[in-house]
Amino acid sequence: MASGSGDEKGNTGGVSWRLIGPASELSKKRCRLMHSSLGYGSDVCLFYVKGEFFAMDARCSHSGGPLCEGDIEEADGVLQVFCPWHDYNFDLRTGKSGTSLQQQVYEVKLEDGNVYVKHRSHLSLQPFLPDRKS
Repeated sequence: MASGSGDEKGNTGGVSWRLIGPASELSKKRCRLMHSSLGYGSDVCLFYVKGEFFAMDARCSHSGGPLCEGDIEEADGVLQVFCPWHDYNFDLRTGKSGTSLQQQVYEVKLEDGNVYVKHRSHLSLQPFLPDRKS
């Protein structure tokens, strides 16, 4: 269930809709880490909460904590993920925190039963293999 469009070398010619996989499969877990062809710092979390998909940077903007491992809670109608390292909260829709922190969020769409995320790099549910140059 890897994804992306264009060549397989991680071409980042601009922001594009990236095929992630079938919604029926992706909706089975609350959060999945999507690896970026640009590397660790560009990975994305795909959340599935209350029948909706959300996507945001995978590393907390405070100290780089793994947001895919965080608790997801709803407070006053706002769905939030809490970083497991220092408990900073981020709105799944906007990326805004109760502090001055902000997470980058990405558009998600469903089309023909598949989930797409708008991102500048190829995204995959499996890690990208390192380039092996001879």
